Amino acid sequence: MTARKSKSVNSNKYNILGRYGAITSIIVLIALGVSVKLFLTTVVNAKAWNARAHAELSKVDTIAPERGNILASNGSILACNLTVYDIKIDLRHTKVAALRSIPWASIDSLADSLDVYYPRVPDLRSSTERYAEYTWRKRLRDELSKEPGKRTRALRLVRNGSENDYLTIRDFPFLNTFSGTGYRCPVYKEAKNRRIYPFGRMAYRSIGRVNENSATRQLRGYSGLEKDLDTLLYGKPGLAKKVALTKGMSNWVTVPPRRGFDILTTIDIDIQEMLEEELQSICEESGAEWGTALIMEVATGEIKAISNIEKLDDGTYGEALNRAVLPFEPGSVMKPISLMIAFEDGLVKSTGERVDCSPFQRTSDPHAPGVKTMKQVIEMSSNTGIARVIFRGYADNPARFHERLASIGFFEPIHSGIAGECIPRVRKLLPKDSRGNNITMTARHLDLARQAYGYNTEIPPLYTLSIYNAIANGGRYVRPHLVRALIDEDGRDSVIPPSYIRERICSEETARKVRECIKEVVWGEHGTARMVRDDRVTVVGKTGTAFPVENGVYNNSKRRYAFAGFFPYEKPKYSCMALVLGPAGTSANRTSGQVVKNMAVKMFSRGLLDNNSDYTKERSSSQPVLAATEKARTDVIREATGVSGMRRVKKPVQMHSGVPDVIGYDAPTAVAMLESKGINVLVKGMGIVVQQSLAPGANYRRGDKIILKLKT
Repeated sequence: MTARKSKSVNSNKYNILGRYGAITSIIVLIALGVSVKLFLTTVVNAKAWNARAHAELSKVDTIAPERGNILASNGSILACNLTVYDIKIDLRHTKVAALRSIPWASIDSLADSLDVYYPRVPDLRSSTERYAEYTWRKRLRDELSKEPGKRTRALRLVRNGSENDYLTIRDFPFLNTFSGTGYRCPVYKEAKNRRIYPFGRMAYRSIGRVNENSATRQLRGYSGLEKDLDTLLYGKPGLAKKVALTKGMSNWVTVPPRRGFDILTTIDIDIQEMLEEELQSICEESGAEWGTALIMEVATGEIKAISNIEKLDDGTYGEALNRAVLPFEPGSVMKPISLMIAFEDGLVKSTGERVDCSPFQRTSDPHAPGVKTMKQVIEMSSNTGIARVIFRGYADNPARFHERLASIGFFEPIHSGIAGECIPRVRKLLPKDSRGNNITMTARHLDLARQAYGYNTEIPPLYTLSIYNAIANGGRYVRPHLVRALIDEDGRDSVIPPSYIRERICSEETARKVRECIKEVVWGEHGTARMVRDDRVTVVGKTGTAFPVENGVYNNSKRRYAFAGFFPYEKPKYSCMALVLGPAGTSANRTSGQVVKNMAVKMFSRGLLDNNSDYTKERSSSQPVLAATEKARTDVIREATGVSGMRRVKKPVQMHSGVPDVIGYDAPTAVAMLESKGINVLVKGMGIVVQQSLAPGANYRRGDKIILKLKT
């Protein structure tokens, strides 16, 4: 018995020693393998591994800088960066794959929440078929029915969401069962920069847009200021090198990125909004194909507003191609520029000097009388009159007219900051063409006459307005510009002072004479823009009409209607030009001229012309006046102001057509309502409207005058 037991013990001992021996042998073999590998790595292949390590540590990554903002003149943001997130779920994540069974009830609740707050297709519920196909319930069930290894790793729940969207989704059913952040949670977010424009499509073409380069992933401007000032807005990229840390490789910033400049523009949001509304209103009323308009400050050349409207395929109007910097045949708006040259060159001495306006160079003047003063030439828009004046100095050598325009900087790039800017195209009337063929003096004379009154030339509205602005500015040719200052990432600003294309393009005396002539267009007895008159602000300017060229020929069924001018005449503060392409049968007086006039009146009514007619300053009583409004908010106003008692004015019933009923409204609201219809308003008294000269609902024409009587 004892011998048998001893034999069993010895047998177990040998088995244990055998196992230890096997384990020891394996460990020794592994150690030998590690030693061999270590020897090969550190000695035999050391050179190759060192080169690879050096290559990894020598890698330099580029750090994209933050793009600068574009700001309005008052600091309002026109374009800026916003960090947004693509919120995704990893359906192969270990926490999802480890689920013993799919909690379908919880998944369906998650899908219902996503369908309500983050639907896969907008307005999904409007279509029963699309709803069944594109619900989150179907999408999630399709994915989770697959084997864990075949599910998607990045199912996007929200595109361009916010931090709040991420936190909201984390609280949805099923997803709220997962804890942790980053790689420890199947729900994650990917940050990216997005360029946003808080004012929507306001000044869309002027501000511009950006585009992401698919190769470099850089946001670069491709239109407007975003493109023209891209190098300043983009900033300077930073550099980062790979470094070895105890837990692996990481990036070490060697050169930090430098944020792009913030661009402070000259755009005035209030003026911009008024200009867009007014231009669109005129385009809709006249059935125009497109319109463009811009406003400049006379003394500084700051472009306060620029608008481009175009009829879309659906018949509505929207922001369009920036035609303010594209060349068009200007028509008669060229005549004051030609007259300025004539005065400055001494071809005519005074505004009362007469010129024969009989037929000349295949052109006749339908306006009587046959002999006109310089004021009448501009007032009645005489083609023959302005052509004969220019011939006094340039008939012997027509090419000198081009040289004279060049001498005032007419063909130099303005560098306004508006992308796509073109220079004027005025053919130099040389005796030979580009092929060396002779051009007769008769042909050159015919072209010279047409150039003098605005044909055979192509001039962008920006250039035309810049000369009118110089005339209003006493001959000082200030450079039109959209950029006022650059602000770096430390908040230091570099103000860009006004610069001049030419210190002076004519004398003060010449500018005064041209201004007197231009005034007659609006205020003269036979002026071509008499509808632009308004007693509140003296608008002056010149009309111009031209046929558009389509397929190489003039289209007589359409016209381009232009009006360029400035206001107030007594002390010019703003210059403005509008150009509208519309059907034949109307006039610049009724289209582009009305844009300029209505802008002047609106700016006057808001006290933007160094005047005090903003209605609020005329009140002497400190007692608040509660007037009719579109929404009944009298209780809120009473609470905020602490007024114990009040008298409620009944809200008037509005007419769908005709003159609006503004009785009971306060003056600013009433004026805004009537001006939106194109009615000129004269206000008497203060308080609320108690009487209006045009009856509510009555028929009216744009430009009609209404008198409002106010009483407290």
